[in-house]
Amino acid sequence: MARGWCVFLMTILLLSGCNAEQPDTASLTIAAAADLMPAFTEIGPLFTAQTGIPVVFNFGSTGQLAQQIERGAPVDLFYAANRSFIEDLAAQQIVDPSSLTVYAQGRITIWTRTDSGLQPQQISDLADPAYQRIAIANPEHAPYGQAAREALERSGIWAAVQDRLVFGENVAQTLTLADTGNVEVAIVALSLSVQSNGYWVLIPTELHPDHPLIQAAGIVRSSRYPTAARQFMEFVNGPQGRPVMEKYGFVLPATSQTR
Repeated sequence: MARGWCVFLMTILLLSGCNAEQPDTASLTIAAAADLMPAFTEIGPLFTAQTGIPVVFNFGSTGQLAQQIERGAPVDLFYAANRSFIEDLAAQQIVDPSSLTVYAQGRITIWTRTDSGLQPQQISDLADPAYQRIAIANPEHAPYGQAAREALERSGIWAAVQDRLVFGENVAQTLTLADTGNVEVAIVALSLSVQSNGYWVLIPTELHPDHPLIQAAGIVRSSRYPTAARQFMEFVNGPQGRPVMEKYGFVLPATSQTR
């Protein structure tokens, strides 16, 4: 399933039966962290079917999406993998501060192909030279990469593996690096791992307390459709969106607890 995702920071157009060419018809453009790709690919059509509002998703690394929005990209709603990016944009009045909503907590995993012969049980196993190349999302702009780096550091193996690291532009591309055999192992999002055909094991949240992957969303102040954007936020947190988010391993606000 992950093999089909070779191009990220992509746009997915989800069309409804309404006439999207009417000037007064809302059509949402949503910038979303790459870990949300499988969940939102399901939620988008459900939302469109219920509301008649078409949705365009732009998936990528949170940091890069935030830069695009800061530079004026035409986005209605931003779903980040780390709430600090939303808070920063809100402080600049680029995102409406009153709309800031924590929607989930993410988890990270160690992922390998089932045919690789390598099945690490814990993150310290990656110090083994058998893992010649280890992929993580680029910690310069990807929250999942920041969590991965902290976990490697706190496990005491950062120095041992640093020269073997390969950076993906976002967490979804990082999974593709491992799935295509370009690296032996990757540290990726649980939301991507659960829908894959690979072997994976959870990394304890205690190994990345400074980057707990508390994920937040906010409405961009320049949006032409803030009411529709709020509808989408409510849908994700509502009875139709929550089961999909839970299916992909997200810890939701009302039940937020780490293991």
